[in-house]
Amino acid sequence: MRSYLAHITRFAAFGIAVAGLAAETPDLTPPVVPPAIQVPPGNNAFVLGHATGTQGYICLPTTTGSYAWSKTGSVSGPSNNSRPDAILLSGYNREIITHFLSPNPQETSPNPSENGQPRPTWQAVRDNSTVWGNKIGSIDAGSDPSCPNTGSISCLLLQEVGAQAGPTGGTRLSVTTYIQRLNTSGGSAPPSPQSGCAECCAVSTDVGNQLLVPYTADYWFYKAAQQ
Repeated sequence: MRSYLAHITRFAAFGIAVAGLAAETPDLTPPVVPPAIQVPPGNNAFVLGHATGTQGYICLPTTTGSYAWSKTGSVSGPSNNSRPDAILLSGYNREIITHFLSPNPQETSPNPSENGQPRPTWQAVRDNSTVWGNKIGSIDAGSDPSCPNTGSISCLLLQEVGAQAGPTGGTRLSVTTYIQRLNTSGGSAPPSPQSGCAECCAVSTDVGNQLLVPYTADYWFYKAAQQ
């Protein structure tokens, strides 16, 4: 009787573990998107994360002599280097990924003080495996059902430009080949110039002001079909 109960206990524990793994990927059928942000054939969606966080901006002078909110922190910096800070939840409301900007050690930065080219970064909560992305396509919010909210940050297609296994060898996200940012809401900087606000971006004394704009989005992660 005791061995039977032990067997049942082990089986139940195994079932709970399997259910936990399945809970992160309940239904991975990506929406149809325009060609500009389509993932190339030979890649399958394997993780979907629902993001809540902020997009960061800094007030900088422009090349035309005015002032504007910048996502890059540099007047001439790469336009695809956004400054996100977000957590991604599974369909079962579990935190599965963190999203931020960090140096990609597999790319050389133009700034010798940085340990790699700054890129949008995603790190798995489960095993700390990491992927860095580079924007290769975008569509305006409100231009397609996959990106329906006019005035929000654009929807994107990013390609993996760096990946790293976790400290114990985990590869949850390091197998990623492409990432889509879809269904965005919010996140856009206010238009410049501004006036009458606590943190404006209109005159020289505003340079350096920072702004965090809340946003939500769906992030779809893809890997090679054979993996």
